Amino acid sequence: VQDAFIRAWKSRWRVREPERFPAWISTIVRHRAHDLFRRRKFVPLDQQLDELASETEPTPDIERAAMVRSALMTLPELHRSALMLRYIQKMSHAAIEETLGLSNGALRGILARGLVAMRKRLGPALATLI
Repeated sequence: VQDAFIRAWKSRWRVREPERFPAWISTIVRHRAHDLFRRRKFVPLDQQLDELASETEPTPDIERAAMVRSALMTLPELHRSALMLRYIQKMSHAAIEETLGLSNGALRGILARGLVAMRKRLGPALATLI
């Protein structure tokens, strides 16, 4: 956002109608965010899960992370991506919808089906750890 405001300040002379300033600045912020998203380094899901698993120290947590990782890997890519964005990266529904190009209803359905599948796969294994 700060970068977008700097760009807006440098090109403030382009605003012809002051009443349209909010829309103009919003467009600059949206375009800048899109530019940053396109340049973002892609980190494979396997590597993200390995990093997540290595952050936990106690043995039960490492075992749980490994179980979650293996359960996630069995899901379809779209379900896996949606669950990772929502529960690991803590993204909002709106951000995930925009990132994955989904409607609100489609995202909710994908998350629900993904969680059901994860519960089925993890239920027996997690019961032994508790």
